[in-house]
Amino acid sequence: MRRLRALEPLAWVGPAIVLIALVVIWPVIEMIRSSFLEISRLGVVRGWTAGDNYVKLFGEKDFADIMLRSVIWVVAVVVLTVVVSLALAQLFNQHFPLRKVARWALIAPWAASVLMTAIIFKWMLDPEVGVINQIRVKLGLIDAMGGAAADQLGDASTAMPWLVFVAVFVSVPFTTYALLAGLATIPSDVYEAAKMDGAGRFRTYWSITLPLLRPALTVAALINIMNVFNSFPIIWAMTHGQPGYSTATSTIFMYILKGSDIGESAAMSVVNFGMVIVLTVIFLRVSRWNKEVA
Repeated sequence: MRRLRALEPLAWVGPAIVLIALVVIWPVIEMIRSSFLEISRLGVVRGWTAGDNYVKLFGEKDFADIMLRSVIWVVAVVVLTVVVSLALAQLFNQHFPLRKVARWALIAPWAASVLMTAIIFKWMLDPEVGVINQIRVKLGLIDAMGGAAADQLGDASTAMPWLVFVAVFVSVPFTTYALLAGLATIPSDVYEAAKMDGAGRFRTYWSITLPLLRPALTVAALINIMNVFNSFPIIWAMTHGQPGYSTATSTIFMYILKGSDIGESAAMSVVNFGMVIVLTVIFLRVSRWNKEVA
């Protein structure tokens, strides 16, 4: 009976362990194994290639630029998302008319399909009939005939800022609500004590709100780092990583490689997996997530 009781917890955690093994661990093992195989476009395994797929991948002339762009993409989107969300969370935490309506409106970009949102922005940026370019024509910012200046997704220097904007647009709602939840846990007597000590608004926010908000901020930023690094629909729907690979991140590059070399694409997947772990560890060290708030 004691042995049966000792095994009782397995009945509860067992299904979760099996699910994690099937959905997370097994795909990772298969991904790593596939990166050492030569696989045809039809999925037929032709044999073991040792590390040839990695040699070929690291030898790609655009590989270094794509990896650097991927890091810049993650940092830009996550930092802007957090900054905007901090401001919105602080705003929506105040009492003002129609606050509930404003909070519900904020959910819309998050509730909508990311792919649908990206396609809508692509239509809005259409060089001929896009509403954004029509506004630019009305304001005299571009010629009525359009030309190269009208195709903002046709050049990396203008396309990347728009891609970052759309990524921030769809990331802000979740992050804002996560921070709102964090603000709700801060006791009001802390602010009353700060007010009695003569602390101003900025000093109160910097010394009390932000430190106490750190757990929620850490979770929100960490989820954003993983989501943004693996983001596919926005870039693929708006630019396909073009022109060339000038707007492609490592996830887009991995998908493109799949059409010509599945083994090399698998190797890119392993590199991506490693990069996510590295970025996550760096973020956790920088954020000092396990340190007690003084």
